Amino acid sequence: MNKLPMRAWQSATASGSSLRRSVSKIGGGASSTSLLPHEKPRLASRESSTGVAACPHLVDPEEAASATGIHSTAEWQNAMPYNQIPGPKPIPILGNTWRLMPIIGQYTISDVAKISSLLHDRYGRIVRFSGLIGRPDLLFIYDADEIEKCYRSEGPTPFRPSMPSLVKYKSVVRKDFFGELGGVVGVHGEPWRQFRSRVQKPVLQLSTIRRYLQPLEVITEDFLERCENLLDGNQELPEDFDNEIHKWSLECIGRVALDTRLGCLESNLTPDSEPQQIIDAAKYALRNVATLELKAPYWRYVPTPLWTRYVKNMNFFVGVCMKYIKSATERLKTQDSSLRDGEPSLVEKVIMSEKDDKIATIMALDLILVGIDTISMAVCSILYQLATRPAEQQKVHEELKRLLPDPNTPLTIPLLDQMHHLKAFIKEVFRMYSTVIGNGRTLMEDSVICGYQVPKGVQAVFPTIVTGNMEEYVTDAATFRPERWLKPQHGGVPGKLHPFASLPYGYGARMCLGRRFADLEMQILLAKLLRNYKLEYNHKPLDYAVTFMYAPDGPLRFKMTRV
Repeated sequence: MNKLPMRAWQSATASGSSLRRSVSKIGGGASSTSLLPHEKPRLASRESSTGVAACPHLVDPEEAASATGIHSTAEWQNAMPYNQIPGPKPIPILGNTWRLMPIIGQYTISDVAKISSLLHDRYGRIVRFSGLIGRPDLLFIYDADEIEKCYRSEGPTPFRPSMPSLVKYKSVVRKDFFGELGGVVGVHGEPWRQFRSRVQKPVLQLSTIRRYLQPLEVITEDFLERCENLLDGNQELPEDFDNEIHKWSLECIGRVALDTRLGCLESNLTPDSEPQQIIDAAKYALRNVATLELKAPYWRYVPTPLWTRYVKNMNFFVGVCMKYIKSATERLKTQDSSLRDGEPSLVEKVIMSEKDDKIATIMALDLILVGIDTISMAVCSILYQLATRPAEQQKVHEELKRLLPDPNTPLTIPLLDQMHHLKAFIKEVFRMYSTVIGNGRTLMEDSVICGYQVPKGVQAVFPTIVTGNMEEYVTDAATFRPERWLKPQHGGVPGKLHPFASLPYGYGARMCLGRRFADLEMQILLAKLLRNYKLEYNHKPLDYAVTFMYAPDGPLRFKMTRV
Protein backbone atom coordinates (compact mmCIF):
# COMPACT_ATOMS: atom_id res chain seq x y z
CA MET A 1 0.00 0.00 0.00
CA ASN A 2 1.09 3.46 -0.78
CA LYS A 3 2.08 4.02 1.68
CA LEU A 4 1.74 7.68 2.41
CA PRO A 5 -0.70 7.86 5.27
CA MET A 6 0.11 11.12 6.98
CA ARG A 7 3.62 11.66 5.75
CA ALA A 8 2.91 14.75 3.68
CA TRP A 9 1.29 16.18 6.80
CA GLN A 10 4.01 14.89 9.09
CA SER A 11 6.68 16.65 7.12
CA ALA A 12 4.92 19.88 7.93
CA THR A 13 4.09 19.32 11.57
CA ALA A 14 7.47 18.22 12.83
CA SER A 15 9.31 21.17 14.40
CA GLY A 16 12.81 22.28 13.53
CA SER A 17 14.50 22.78 10.19
CA SER A 18 14.93 19.12 9.36
CA LEU A 19 12.48 18.94 6.58
CA ARG A 20 14.20 21.13 4.08
CA ARG A 21 13.96 18.01 2.04
CA SER A 22 10.37 17.22 1.25
CA VAL A 23 8.84 14.54 3.39
CA SER A 24 5.70 12.31 3.29
CA LYS A 25 4.74 8.90 2.15
CA ILE A 26 3.52 2.98 0.04
CA GLY A 27 -6.24 -16.44 -13.13
CA GLY A 28 -5.24 -19.82 -12.17
CA GLY A 29 -4.31 -21.91 -9.20
CA ALA A 30 -0.88 -21.97 -7.54
CA SER A 31 1.31 -25.03 -7.87
CA SER A 32 3.03 -26.74 -4.96
CA THR A 33 6.39 -25.80 -6.46
CA SER A 34 5.91 -22.29 -5.10
CA LEU A 35 6.06 -23.59 -1.53
CA LEU A 36 9.23 -23.76 0.50
CA PRO A 37 10.48 -27.31 1.18
CA HIS A 38 9.08 -27.39 4.71
CA GLU A 39 5.73 -26.03 3.46
CA LYS A 40 5.39 -28.08 0.63
CA PRO A 41 19.85 11.04 -5.05
CA ARG A 42 20.45 13.11 -2.34
CA LEU A 43 18.41 16.40 -2.63
CA ALA A 44 19.64 19.91 -1.96
CA SER A 45 17.58 22.50 -0.07
CA ARG A 46 16.71 26.08 -0.87
CA GLU A 47 15.46 29.10 0.99
CA SER A 48 12.30 30.83 -0.13
CA SER A 49 11.87 34.56 -0.29
CA THR A 50 10.15 34.43 3.10
CA GLY A 51 13.15 32.81 4.72
CA VAL A 52 11.30 29.54 5.24
CA ALA A 53 13.21 26.41 4.30
CA ALA A 54 11.65 24.90 1.20
CA CYS A 55 11.71 21.67 -0.68
CA PRO A 56 14.21 21.21 -3.54
CA HIS A 57 11.81 22.44 -6.20
CA LEU A 58 10.50 25.52 -4.44
CA VAL A 59 11.31 28.83 -6.09
CA ASP A 60 10.25 32.39 -5.51
CA PRO A 61 7.11 33.43 -7.37
CA GLU A 62 9.21 36.02 -9.22
CA GLU A 63 11.76 33.38 -10.21
CA ALA A 64 8.99 31.07 -11.35
CA ALA A 65 7.43 33.79 -13.49
CA SER A 66 9.85 33.21 -16.33
CA ALA A 67 10.19 29.46 -15.85
CA THR A 68 7.20 28.16 -17.76
CA GLY A 69 4.85 29.12 -20.59
CA ILE A 70 1.78 28.79 -18.38
CA HIS A 71 2.16 32.44 -17.36
CA SER A 72 1.14 33.61 -20.81
CA THR A 73 -2.14 31.69 -20.71
CA ALA A 74 -5.51 33.24 -19.92
CA GLU A 75 -6.04 30.67 -17.19
CA TRP A 76 -2.98 31.88 -15.28
CA GLN A 77 -3.61 35.55 -15.90
CA ASN A 78 -7.21 35.27 -14.71
CA ALA A 79 -6.28 33.27 -11.61
CA MET A 80 -5.96 34.87 -8.19
CA PRO A 81 -2.52 35.27 -6.54
CA TYR A 82 -1.13 32.45 -4.41
CA ASN A 83 -1.09 34.54 -1.24
CA GLN A 84 -4.87 34.94 -1.42
CA ILE A 85 -5.52 31.23 -0.91
CA PRO A 86 -7.46 30.93 2.36
CA GLY A 87 -6.03 29.23 5.40
CA PRO A 88 -5.18 29.63 9.09
CA LYS A 89 -3.24 32.82 9.74
CA PRO A 90 0.29 32.44 11.11
CA ILE A 91 1.46 34.46 14.08
CA PRO A 92 4.84 36.22 14.32
CA ILE A 93 7.85 33.95 14.94
CA LEU A 94 5.90 30.73 15.57
CA GLY A 95 3.83 30.92 12.39
CA ASN A 96 1.25 28.11 12.38
CA THR A 97 3.61 25.63 14.01
CA TRP A 98 2.29 26.61 17.45
CA ARG A 99 -1.02 24.94 16.67
CA LEU A 100 0.55 21.51 17.16
CA MET A 101 2.97 22.38 19.95
CA PRO A 102 2.63 20.80 23.39
CA ILE A 103 0.66 22.76 26.00
CA ILE A 104 -0.04 25.87 23.90
CA GLY A 105 -1.20 24.08 20.77
CA GLN A 106 -4.74 23.40 19.64
CA TYR A 107 -4.18 19.84 18.43
CA THR A 108 -2.06 16.73 18.82
CA ILE A 109 -0.66 14.56 16.06
CA SER A 110 -3.40 11.98 16.63
CA ASP A 111 -5.89 14.70 15.56
CA VAL A 112 -4.45 14.95 12.04
CA ALA A 113 -7.47 13.41 10.32
CA LYS A 114 -9.78 15.71 12.28
CA ILE A 115 -7.63 18.75 11.47
CA SER A 116 -7.80 17.95 7.77
CA SER A 117 -11.59 17.84 7.96
CA LEU A 118 -11.77 21.06 10.01
CA LEU A 119 -9.62 22.91 7.48
CA HIS A 120 -12.03 21.93 4.71
CA ASP A 121 -15.09 22.86 6.74
CA ARG A 122 -13.72 26.30 7.56
CA TYR A 123 -11.83 27.35 4.44
CA GLY A 124 -13.25 25.38 1.52
CA ARG A 125 -11.86 23.30 -1.30
CA ILE A 126 -8.30 24.64 -1.17
CA VAL A 127 -6.37 25.60 1.96
CA ARG A 128 -2.92 27.07 2.36
CA PHE A 129 -1.20 26.01 5.57
CA SER A 130 1.74 28.40 5.75
CA GLY A 131 4.13 29.66 8.39
CA LEU A 132 5.52 26.21 9.17
CA ILE A 133 8.93 26.60 10.76
CA GLY A 134 11.65 25.17 8.56
CA ARG A 135 9.54 23.89 5.68
CA PRO A 136 7.43 24.89 2.68
CA ASP A 137 3.71 25.55 2.69
CA LEU A 138 1.25 22.70 2.61
CA LEU A 139 -1.57 23.11 0.12
CA PHE A 140 -4.61 20.99 1.02
CA ILE A 141 -6.75 20.28 -2.05
CA TYR A 142 -10.27 18.97 -1.43
CA ASP A 143 -11.47 19.12 -5.02
CA ALA A 144 -11.39 15.66 -6.66
CA ASP A 145 -11.38 17.17 -10.16
CA GLU A 146 -8.34 19.29 -9.30
CA ILE A 147 -6.65 16.28 -7.69
CA GLU A 148 -7.23 14.33 -10.89
CA LYS A 149 -5.72 17.18 -12.90
CA CYS A 150 -2.62 17.24 -10.67
CA TYR A 151 -2.10 13.52 -11.03
CA ARG A 152 -2.66 13.42 -14.76
CA SER A 153 -0.34 16.33 -15.47
CA GLU A 154 2.66 14.96 -13.57
CA GLY A 155 5.64 13.77 -15.57
CA PRO A 156 7.50 10.43 -15.55
CA THR A 157 9.30 11.17 -12.28
CA PRO A 158 6.75 12.62 -9.81
CA PHE A 159 8.18 14.03 -6.60
CA ARG A 160 6.46 12.46 -3.60
CA PRO A 161 7.44 13.70 -0.15
CA SER A 162 9.04 10.93 1.93
CA MET A 163 10.54 10.07 5.33
CA PRO A 164 13.58 12.23 6.23
CA SER A 165 14.95 9.66 8.68
CA LEU A 166 15.09 7.03 5.94
CA VAL A 167 16.53 9.55 3.48
CA LYS A 168 19.38 10.32 5.90
CA TYR A 169 19.97 6.66 6.66
CA LYS A 170 20.22 5.72 2.98
CA SER A 171 22.07 8.75 1.66
CA VAL A 172 24.39 9.53 4.59
CA VAL A 173 24.68 6.87 7.29
CA ARG A 174 24.81 3.88 4.92
CA LYS A 175 25.87 5.49 1.71
CA ASP A 176 28.64 2.89 1.70
CA PHE A 177 25.99 0.24 1.09
CA PHE A 178 23.29 2.01 -0.93
CA GLY A 179 25.51 4.24 -3.06
CA GLU A 180 23.48 5.31 -6.08
CA LEU A 181 20.91 2.55 -5.54
CA GLY A 182 18.53 4.27 -3.15
CA GLY A 183 15.54 2.09 -3.96
CA VAL A 184 11.97 3.34 -4.39
CA VAL A 185 11.32 4.83 -0.95
CA GLY A 186 12.85 8.20 -0.06
CA VAL A 187 14.31 8.60 -3.56
CA HIS A 188 13.21 10.88 -6.39
CA GLY A 189 13.93 11.86 -9.96
CA GLU A 190 15.94 9.75 -12.36
CA PRO A 191 17.55 7.49 -9.68
CA TRP A 192 14.06 6.55 -8.50
CA ARG A 193 12.81 5.95 -12.05
CA GLN A 194 15.78 3.79 -12.96
CA PHE A 195 15.52 1.61 -9.86
CA ARG A 196 11.74 1.21 -10.11
CA SER A 197 11.98 0.28 -13.79
CA ARG A 198 14.39 -2.53 -12.86
CA VAL A 199 12.09 -4.14 -10.28
CA GLN A 200 8.61 -3.08 -11.37
CA LYS A 201 7.98 -5.79 -13.95
CA PRO A 202 8.61 -8.83 -11.71
CA VAL A 203 6.81 -7.21 -8.75
CA LEU A 204 3.64 -6.47 -10.72
CA GLN A 205 3.52 -9.51 -13.02
CA LEU A 206 0.33 -11.52 -12.49
CA SER A 207 2.35 -14.72 -12.77
CA THR A 208 4.42 -13.58 -9.79
CA ILE A 209 1.31 -12.79 -7.77
CA ARG A 210 -0.22 -16.21 -8.58
CA ARG A 211 2.94 -17.94 -7.43
CA TYR A 212 2.47 -16.67 -3.86
CA LEU A 213 -1.18 -17.59 -3.39
CA GLN A 214 -0.52 -21.01 -1.89
CA PRO A 215 2.46 -19.98 0.30
CA LEU A 216 0.52 -17.05 1.74
CA GLU A 217 -2.48 -19.30 2.31
CA VAL A 218 -0.29 -21.65 4.37
CA ILE A 219 0.98 -18.71 6.45
CA THR A 220 -2.59 -17.52 7.02
CA GLU A 221 -3.70 -20.99 8.12
CA ASP A 222 -0.80 -21.03 10.60
CA PHE A 223 -1.89 -17.61 11.84
CA LEU A 224 -5.51 -18.68 12.38
CA GLU A 225 -4.34 -21.78 14.24
CA ARG A 226 -2.27 -19.52 16.47
CA CYS A 227 -5.32 -17.28 17.01
CA GLU A 228 -7.33 -20.27 18.23
CA ASN A 229 -4.58 -21.06 20.74
CA LEU A 230 -4.68 -17.46 22.00
CA LEU A 231 -8.42 -17.45 22.79
CA ASP A 232 -9.34 -17.07 26.46
CA GLY A 233 -12.29 -18.61 28.32
CA ASN A 234 -14.68 -16.14 26.66
CA GLN A 235 -13.37 -17.05 23.19
CA GLU A 236 -11.76 -13.61 23.00
CA LEU A 237 -8.39 -12.72 21.54
CA PRO A 238 -5.84 -10.90 23.76
CA GLU A 239 -5.69 -7.12 24.13
CA ASP A 240 -2.47 -6.97 22.13
CA PHE A 241 -3.96 -8.83 19.17
CA ASP A 242 -2.70 -6.07 16.89
CA ASN A 243 0.81 -7.40 17.61
CA GLU A 244 -0.26 -10.79 16.27
CA ILE A 245 -1.49 -9.12 13.09
CA HIS A 246 1.92 -7.42 12.76
CA LYS A 247 3.57 -10.86 13.04
CA TRP A 248 1.32 -12.29 10.32
CA SER A 249 2.06 -9.31 8.08
CA LEU A 250 5.80 -9.62 8.67
CA GLU A 251 5.72 -13.35 7.94
CA CYS A 252 3.87 -12.71 4.66
CA ILE A 253 6.25 -9.96 3.59
CA GLY A 254 9.27 -12.09 4.46
CA ARG A 255 7.92 -14.92 2.31
CA VAL A 256 7.48 -12.59 -0.65
CA ALA A 257 10.48 -10.26 -0.32
CA LEU A 258 13.06 -12.66 1.14
CA ASP A 259 11.92 -16.02 -0.22
CA THR A 260 11.74 -17.56 3.25
CA ARG A 261 9.61 -18.23 6.31
CA LEU A 262 10.95 -15.97 9.06
CA GLY A 263 9.30 -17.92 11.88
CA CYS A 264 7.41 -14.99 13.39
CA LEU A 265 4.33 -17.12 14.10
CA GLU A 266 6.18 -19.68 16.18
CA SER A 267 5.25 -19.89 19.85
CA ASN A 268 7.68 -19.60 22.78
CA LEU A 269 10.34 -17.73 20.84
CA THR A 270 13.45 -16.99 22.88
CA PRO A 271 14.47 -13.30 23.15
CA ASP A 272 17.70 -13.89 21.22
CA SER A 273 16.10 -15.87 18.38
CA GLU A 274 16.16 -14.24 14.97
CA PRO A 275 12.33 -14.27 14.59
CA GLN A 276 11.90 -12.53 17.96
CA GLN A 277 14.56 -9.97 17.08
CA ILE A 278 12.77 -9.30 13.79
CA ILE A 279 9.46 -8.90 15.63
CA ASP A 280 11.03 -6.54 18.19
CA ALA A 281 12.69 -4.45 15.49
CA ALA A 282 9.45 -4.20 13.52
CA LYS A 283 7.48 -3.31 16.65
CA TYR A 284 10.00 -0.60 17.51
CA ALA A 285 9.75 0.83 14.01
CA LEU A 286 5.95 0.89 14.18
CA ARG A 287 5.77 2.62 17.54
CA ASN A 288 8.75 4.94 17.59
CA VAL A 289 9.76 5.99 14.08
CA ALA A 290 6.83 8.42 14.06
CA THR A 291 8.58 10.30 16.86
CA LEU A 292 11.59 10.86 14.61
CA GLU A 293 9.31 12.28 11.94
CA LEU A 294 7.13 14.42 14.16
CA LYS A 295 9.24 15.78 17.00
CA ALA A 296 12.04 18.35 16.92
CA PRO A 297 14.66 16.75 14.64
CA TYR A 298 17.71 17.04 16.88
CA TRP A 299 18.83 13.73 15.39
CA ARG A 300 19.71 15.64 12.23
CA TYR A 301 22.58 17.24 14.10
CA VAL A 302 23.44 14.99 17.05
CA PRO A 303 23.00 11.22 17.48
CA THR A 304 20.08 11.16 19.92
CA PRO A 305 19.25 7.85 21.68
CA LEU A 306 16.18 7.44 19.47
CA TRP A 307 18.18 8.00 16.31
CA THR A 308 20.91 5.63 17.46
CA ARG A 309 18.35 2.91 18.07
CA TYR A 310 16.73 3.61 14.70
CA VAL A 311 20.06 3.20 12.91
CA LYS A 312 20.72 -0.02 14.82
CA ASN A 313 17.29 -1.34 13.80
CA MET A 314 17.82 -0.39 10.18
CA ASN A 315 21.24 -2.05 10.14
CA PHE A 316 19.61 -5.17 11.54
CA PHE A 317 16.97 -5.19 8.80
CA VAL A 318 19.65 -4.66 6.13
CA GLY A 319 21.61 -7.58 7.59
CA VAL A 320 18.54 -9.84 7.54
CA CYS A 321 17.79 -8.90 3.94
CA MET A 322 21.40 -9.50 2.88
CA LYS A 323 21.43 -12.89 4.59
CA TYR A 324 18.36 -14.26 2.84
CA ILE A 325 19.08 -12.68 -0.55
CA LYS A 326 22.55 -14.23 -0.44
CA SER A 327 20.96 -17.57 0.39
CA ALA A 328 18.64 -17.27 -2.61
CA THR A 329 21.58 -16.36 -4.84
CA GLU A 330 23.60 -19.37 -3.70
CA ARG A 331 20.58 -21.60 -4.24
CA LEU A 332 20.25 -20.35 -7.81
CA LYS A 333 23.95 -20.93 -8.49
CA THR A 334 23.94 -24.52 -7.25
CA GLN A 335 20.56 -25.52 -8.63
CA ASP A 336 20.40 -27.24 -12.00
CA SER A 337 18.25 -24.94 -14.12
CA SER A 338 16.85 -27.92 -16.03
CA LEU A 339 15.40 -29.25 -12.80
CA ARG A 340 13.64 -26.01 -11.96
CA ASP A 341 9.90 -26.46 -11.91
CA GLY A 342 7.27 -23.74 -11.93
CA GLU A 343 7.41 -19.95 -11.80
CA PRO A 344 10.57 -18.43 -10.27
CA SER A 345 10.10 -16.45 -7.08
CA LEU A 346 10.16 -12.65 -7.03
CA VAL A 347 13.66 -12.67 -5.55
CA GLU A 348 14.87 -15.20 -8.13
CA LYS A 349 13.44 -13.13 -10.99
CA VAL A 350 15.21 -9.98 -9.83
CA ILE A 351 18.51 -11.77 -9.23
CA MET A 352 18.40 -13.51 -12.61
CA SER A 353 17.45 -10.37 -14.54
CA GLU A 354 19.76 -7.89 -12.77
CA LYS A 355 22.71 -10.11 -11.79
CA ASP A 356 23.07 -7.96 -8.68
CA ASP A 357 22.34 -9.11 -5.12
CA LYS A 358 22.21 -5.52 -3.90
CA ILE A 359 19.23 -4.59 -6.07
CA ALA A 360 17.27 -7.54 -4.70
CA THR A 361 18.33 -6.64 -1.14
CA ILE A 362 17.25 -3.00 -1.43
CA MET A 363 13.97 -4.00 -3.08
CA ALA A 364 13.29 -6.42 -0.22
CA LEU A 365 14.15 -3.78 2.39
CA ASP A 366 11.77 -1.23 0.85
CA LEU A 367 8.93 -3.76 0.60
CA ILE A 368 9.38 -4.64 4.27
CA LEU A 369 9.68 -1.04 5.50
CA VAL A 370 6.58 0.26 3.74
CA GLY A 371 4.55 -2.93 4.04
CA ILE A 372 4.54 -3.90 7.69
CA ASP A 373 2.60 -0.99 9.16
CA THR A 374 0.34 -0.24 6.20
CA ILE A 375 -0.96 -3.80 5.71
CA SER A 376 -1.24 -4.66 9.40
CA MET A 377 -3.03 -1.41 10.31
CA ALA A 378 -5.37 -1.80 7.34
CA VAL A 379 -6.24 -5.31 8.53
CA CYS A 380 -6.86 -4.03 12.08
CA SER A 381 -9.33 -1.50 10.66
CA ILE A 382 -11.05 -3.99 8.36
CA LEU A 383 -11.48 -6.58 11.13
CA TYR A 384 -12.89 -3.97 13.51
CA GLN A 385 -15.43 -2.84 10.91
CA LEU A 386 -16.40 -6.45 10.20
CA ALA A 387 -16.81 -7.26 13.90
CA THR A 388 -19.00 -4.20 14.48
CA ARG A 389 -21.13 -4.68 11.33
CA PRO A 390 -22.59 -8.19 11.72
CA ALA A 391 -25.04 -7.83 8.82
CA GLU A 392 -22.23 -6.94 6.41
CA GLN A 393 -20.05 -9.71 7.82
CA GLN A 394 -22.86 -12.20 7.20
CA LYS A 395 -23.09 -11.12 3.54
CA VAL A 396 -19.38 -11.83 3.08
CA HIS A 397 -19.74 -15.17 4.89
CA GLU A 398 -22.65 -16.21 2.65
CA GLU A 399 -20.63 -15.32 -0.43
CA LEU A 400 -17.69 -17.38 0.81
CA LYS A 401 -19.95 -20.28 1.75
CA ARG A 402 -21.34 -20.30 -1.79
CA LEU A 403 -17.89 -20.21 -3.38
CA LEU A 404 -16.30 -22.58 -0.87
CA PRO A 405 -18.90 -25.19 0.15
CA ASP A 406 -16.08 -27.18 1.70
CA PRO A 407 -14.29 -24.79 4.10
CA ASN A 408 -11.02 -26.61 3.42
CA THR A 409 -11.10 -25.88 -0.31
CA PRO A 410 -7.74 -24.42 -1.39
CA LEU A 411 -8.00 -20.88 -2.70
CA THR A 412 -7.33 -20.05 -6.33
CA ILE A 413 -7.14 -16.81 -8.26
CA PRO A 414 -10.47 -17.52 -10.05
CA LEU A 415 -12.13 -18.05 -6.67
CA LEU A 416 -10.69 -14.80 -5.29
CA ASP A 417 -11.89 -13.00 -8.41
CA GLN A 418 -15.47 -14.04 -7.60
CA MET A 419 -15.35 -12.70 -4.02
CA HIS A 420 -17.02 -9.46 -5.06
CA HIS A 421 -18.61 -8.51 -1.76
CA LEU A 422 -15.45 -9.24 0.21
CA LYS A 423 -13.42 -6.92 -2.01
CA ALA A 424 -16.16 -4.28 -1.96
CA PHE A 425 -16.12 -4.34 1.84
CA ILE A 426 -12.36 -3.67 1.84
CA LYS A 427 -12.81 -0.75 -0.58
CA GLU A 428 -15.59 0.76 1.52
CA VAL A 429 -13.44 0.58 4.67
CA PHE A 430 -10.64 2.32 2.79
CA ARG A 431 -13.08 4.99 1.60
CA MET A 432 -14.54 5.83 5.01
CA TYR A 433 -11.58 5.00 7.26
CA SER A 434 -8.62 5.25 4.92
CA THR A 435 -5.50 3.89 6.62
CA VAL A 436 -3.60 6.20 4.30
CA ILE A 437 -5.21 9.52 5.18
CA GLY A 438 -3.67 11.43 2.30
CA ASN A 439 -1.35 11.31 -0.66
CA GLY A 440 0.98 14.09 -1.66
CA ARG A 441 3.08 15.58 -4.41
CA THR A 442 5.61 18.36 -4.59
CA LEU A 443 4.46 20.41 -7.57
CA MET A 444 7.07 20.26 -10.34
CA GLU A 445 5.62 23.11 -12.38
CA ASP A 446 3.71 26.32 -11.74
CA SER A 447 0.02 25.47 -11.86
CA VAL A 448 -3.45 26.91 -11.61
CA ILE A 449 -5.36 25.03 -8.93
CA CYS A 450 -8.90 25.93 -7.89
CA GLY A 451 -8.49 29.29 -9.59
CA TYR A 452 -5.25 30.26 -7.83
CA GLN A 453 -1.70 30.68 -9.11
CA VAL A 454 0.41 28.05 -7.32
CA PRO A 455 4.22 28.12 -7.73
CA LYS A 456 6.15 24.93 -8.21
CA GLY A 457 7.77 23.50 -5.11
CA VAL A 458 4.66 23.75 -2.96
CA GLN A 459 3.68 20.48 -1.29
CA ALA A 460 0.19 19.54 -2.42
CA VAL A 461 -1.77 17.28 -0.07
CA PHE A 462 -4.68 15.20 -1.35
CA PRO A 463 -6.66 14.28 1.82
CA THR A 464 -8.41 11.10 0.73
CA ILE A 465 -9.83 10.65 4.24
CA VAL A 466 -11.89 13.80 3.58
CA THR A 467 -12.62 13.63 -0.15
CA GLY A 468 -13.72 9.99 0.16
CA ASN A 469 -16.42 11.15 2.59
CA MET A 470 -17.71 14.17 0.66
CA GLU A 471 -21.29 14.10 -0.64
CA GLU A 472 -20.38 15.90 -3.84
CA TYR A 473 -18.18 12.97 -4.87
CA VAL A 474 -19.87 9.99 -3.19
CA THR A 475 -23.63 9.47 -2.97
CA ASP A 476 -24.80 9.11 0.65
CA ALA A 477 -21.17 9.31 1.73
CA ALA A 478 -21.91 8.99 5.46
CA THR A 479 -23.47 5.55 4.97
CA PHE A 480 -21.29 2.43 4.96
CA ARG A 481 -22.40 0.74 1.76
CA PRO A 482 -20.03 -1.77 0.10
CA GLU A 483 -22.55 -2.30 -2.72
CA ARG A 484 -21.54 1.06 -4.19
CA TRP A 485 -18.35 -0.65 -5.44
CA LEU A 486 -20.17 -3.56 -7.11
CA LYS A 487 -21.24 -3.84 -10.72
CA PRO A 488 -25.02 -4.01 -11.31
CA GLN A 489 -24.89 -7.74 -12.12
CA HIS A 490 -23.32 -8.35 -8.70
CA GLY A 491 -25.84 -6.33 -6.73
CA GLY A 492 -24.33 -2.89 -7.12
CA VAL A 493 -26.30 0.28 -6.44
CA PRO A 494 -26.25 3.41 -8.63
CA GLY A 495 -24.79 6.66 -7.44
CA LYS A 496 -21.83 9.02 -7.65
CA LEU A 497 -18.36 7.64 -6.93
CA HIS A 498 -15.59 9.93 -8.15
CA PRO A 499 -12.56 7.82 -9.17
CA PHE A 500 -10.14 10.28 -7.57
CA ALA A 501 -12.01 10.80 -4.29
CA SER A 502 -10.59 7.64 -2.67
CA LEU A 503 -7.14 6.48 -3.75
CA PRO A 504 -5.61 4.38 -0.94
CA TYR A 505 -2.73 3.24 -3.17
CA GLY A 506 -2.14 6.56 -4.86
CA TYR A 507 -2.12 7.02 -8.62
CA GLY A 508 0.24 7.15 -11.55
CA ALA A 509 3.94 6.41 -11.78
CA ARG A 510 4.38 6.45 -7.99
CA MET A 511 1.38 4.30 -7.25
CA CYS A 512 2.13 1.74 -4.52
CA LEU A 513 4.54 -0.85 -5.96
CA GLY A 514 3.39 -3.61 -3.62
CA ARG A 515 -0.36 -3.06 -3.99
CA ARG A 516 -1.08 -6.41 -5.64
CA PHE A 517 0.67 -8.31 -2.87
CA ALA A 518 -1.15 -6.21 -0.26
CA ASP A 519 -4.53 -7.00 -1.85
CA LEU A 520 -3.66 -10.68 -2.11
CA GLU A 521 -2.60 -10.96 1.54
CA MET A 522 -5.73 -9.20 2.82
CA GLN A 523 -8.10 -11.18 0.59
CA ILE A 524 -6.58 -14.51 1.63
CA LEU A 525 -6.83 -13.64 5.33
CA LEU A 526 -10.44 -12.47 5.14
CA ALA A 527 -11.51 -15.42 2.99
CA LYS A 528 -9.98 -17.99 5.35
CA LEU A 529 -11.18 -16.18 8.48
CA LEU A 530 -14.76 -15.35 7.51
CA ARG A 531 -15.46 -18.70 5.87
CA ASN A 532 -14.63 -20.51 9.10
CA TYR A 533 -15.20 -18.04 11.95
CA LYS A 534 -17.55 -15.38 13.23
CA LEU A 535 -15.92 -12.22 14.54
CA GLU A 536 -17.55 -10.09 17.25
CA TYR A 537 -16.58 -7.03 19.27
CA ASN A 538 -18.45 -6.68 22.58
CA HIS A 539 -16.63 -3.80 24.23
CA LYS A 540 -16.70 -0.02 24.26
CA PRO A 541 -16.59 1.39 20.70
CA LEU A 542 -13.15 2.49 19.58
CA ASP A 543 -12.27 5.85 18.11
CA TYR A 544 -9.92 6.13 15.16
CA ALA A 545 -6.66 8.01 15.61
CA VAL A 546 -3.43 8.65 13.75
CA THR A 547 -0.18 7.27 15.09
CA PHE A 548 1.61 6.61 11.86
CA MET A 549 -1.52 5.25 10.21
CA TYR A 550 -5.23 5.85 10.72
CA ALA A 551 -6.67 2.90 12.65
CA PRO A 552 -8.81 1.95 15.67
CA ASP A 553 -7.22 3.27 18.85
CA GLY A 554 -7.49 0.61 21.55
CA PRO A 555 -7.40 -3.13 22.28
CA LEU A 556 -8.88 -5.34 19.56
CA ARG A 557 -10.50 -7.88 21.87
CA PHE A 558 -12.40 -9.76 19.21
CA LYS A 559 -14.54 -12.79 20.03
CA MET A 560 -13.74 -15.49 17.50
CA THR A 561 -15.99 -18.54 17.17
CA ARG A 562 -16.16 -21.28 14.57
CA VAL A 563 -19.17 -21.41 12.27
